[in-house]
Amino acid sequence: MEMSLVANQTPDLWKSFLPNIQVIQNRTSQEFISASVYPLDYFQQFDPKCKFQKWAGVEVSAVTNVDGFNQLEIPSGLYSVFLYKGLPSEAGAFYQNLFMNWLPNSGYQLDNRPHFEVMGERYRNDDPSSEELVYIPIKPR
Repeated sequence: MEMSLVANQTPDLWKSFLPNIQVIQNRTSQEFISASVYPLDYFQQFDPKCKFQKWAGVEVSAVTNVDGFNQLEIPSGLYSVFLYKGLPSEAGAFYQNLFMNWLPNSGYQLDNRPHFEVMGERYRNDDPSSEELVYIPIKPR
């Protein structure tokens, strides 16, 4: 689904995905994946109104065609992984610290691959104790 940070439709995306999840074959776990695919210049000329693709999904060991579902292959590569604890509505400061402090001082730069979050057994929607893993694609400078 195409969206922006200003017109965030993530809850609608998940509401349309979850009721039909039982038809997906070859799942490798019970985890959910939220992926974002950004245009090449998204972070160079950041604008919260700029559109990107947002995906709701699960990992599978083999792809089968299922009506109503698209597939996204996340290419392998180097990712920095962060644990986020808290409410989705409070993640802004977490991401601002990641992109404004950690990344510039890390010796790495963003790579042009999907960013994604893995929501496992400790993920609790709209709960301050919720945990998820945040994967940021990086490459050496």
